[in-house]
Amino acid sequence: MHRSQPRRPALLTGPGPARGATLAMSGAALLWIPQAALLAHAVGSLAQGAGLADMLLPVLGFLVLGVLRASSEAWGARRLFAVSRSQLAAMRQTAVQALAARSPLDRARLPSGQAASIVAEQAEAVLPWLLRYGPARMRVLLAPPVIALVVCYFSWLAALILVLAAPLIPLFMVVIGWRAKAASEAQLQLVGGMSGFLLDRLRGLSTLRALGAVDATARRVRASSEAVRASTMRVLRIAFLSSTALELFSALGVALVAVYVGFHLLGEIGPGNWGSRLTLAEGLFVLLLAPAFFEPLRELAAVWHDKAAGEAALEALARLQAAGLPLPGALQGPDEALRIGRAPSVDIEGLRFAHPGEAPLFDNQDVYVHVGEHVALVGPSGSGKTTLLSIIAGLVPFDSGTVRIGGVPLDAGSAAGLRARMAWIGQKPHVFAGSVRANVALERDGVTVDAVSRAVARAGLGQIEHATPGESLGEGGLGLSGGELVRLALARAMCAPHAGLLLVDEPTAHLDRDTAAGVIDALLQLAQGRTMIVATHDLALAARLGRVVRLGEPLIQRSAA
Repeated sequence: MHRSQPRRPALLTGPGPARGATLAMSGAALLWIPQAALLAHAVGSLAQGAGLADMLLPVLGFLVLGVLRASSEAWGARRLFAVSRSQLAAMRQTAVQALAARSPLDRARLPSGQAASIVAEQAEAVLPWLLRYGPARMRVLLAPPVIALVVCYFSWLAALILVLAAPLIPLFMVVIGWRAKAASEAQLQLVGGMSGFLLDRLRGLSTLRALGAVDATARRVRASSEAVRASTMRVLRIAFLSSTALELFSALGVALVAVYVGFHLLGEIGPGNWGSRLTLAEGLFVLLLAPAFFEPLRELAAVWHDKAAGEAALEALARLQAAGLPLPGALQGPDEALRIGRAPSVDIEGLRFAHPGEAPLFDNQDVYVHVGEHVALVGPSGSGKTTLLSIIAGLVPFDSGTVRIGGVPLDAGSAAGLRARMAWIGQKPHVFAGSVRANVALERDGVTVDAVSRAVARAGLGQIEHATPGESLGEGGLGLSGGELVRLALARAMCAPHAGLLLVDEPTAHLDRDTAAGVIDALLQLAQGRTMIVATHDLALAARLGRVVRLGEPLIQRSAA
């Protein structure tokens, strides 16, 4: 079973599935052209002596077009929101699945606080990008060229002014956009880093108090929050700068068109049309279209920082999906047809494993465990006892060799099914905030209240007042001693009767002699009729098991199965 390298996901570049909604919202902007024509015609008619009765038809047409325009934008916005929210949910699901597909022993995993900040908070920056930037970009591609052609029909000089003023806005947007994207990325990294830092320090608050490091941590939190504040202000300054530059150039363009039309209607400027002087209605029509020409560009500039923030958020989501140490058989359901027996054998041949960038921890390692045998893995710290248990449990891929559980080769296809028939008791069993009963059952199918009560009693927790099934525990096992945490892990394993293979990692570490003896008795009772492999430094525990395996020494005993 070799390690695979997850591919970096392609970044989302636009609202492809919502193309119709985007076109509807963009096309609605073009309805201003006939509205402006009706308004200019009405004003021109009034100037020529028309009465109010003559205004009814233009006003009715103006209102109908306004309703159609508003309806198109509303429908497109609703449709685009639904599709964008669906896309964001899919992206979050992909990121969470990528996290779930990473091995728990992957040293390159992002801190849990930072990962939670990216998925829950930073990912929201993608939504404004999809909702506002996509339609604004489409309007820029559609509305200004059409408006320029319509204006050119009446005055080529007015159209030329609009066309010459328009490129200045995208030019400054590109220059400012580079800064905006860099500032947004820096801000997201600071926010994610501070979230991870806070979560880690809150988890270790008791240790910080014991070592007198609370004040130093508070200073670091204050410095981090100040860095986030400064970064946020930099992003806002860039956003305000882009808006100011946009308003300046669009105002200059509209002003130049207004000056030309005004002097042309006064007879001071003759050229600029196609041989006939503009009428009041035509001049007003051109003036009404000039702001509409720049409006999509202004909108695009206003949402440019949304694009920068959205791209930075996508980069953060992509980091969650970067290549790492994969979990074999991740996101696969257990194979119900897999049969490995009540107490399976474990055969390891030619095992080679190395952490990325390090020397091999195992090189051509052989280990054989008989059916129902209890084996102690011993060796100095760093010899790979925990890593070997993790390989057997399918929690980490190995480079070469074979691992067979009950005769079934351990690979990406069988790992999930084999793991479902194992029980893991680690050095630091994680305890969730909740009752003892919930921490033992872990919402597993078939684990009843009676089964939890029996498991708690067999594990030796029944006589402990604060560890009865109905008692509440704090996150991380607050309220339980080290020995009680191990007993809680034993109770969890007792609620898995189908688990024929027990993998136990340092169950008596940091326990006093009497507590360790009680844990050993409970562990041996649990292991009756099962295969058990224990990684330990405890010679008393190793002496009570059937066989001792010293890592690094070749074994010639083979499984009887």
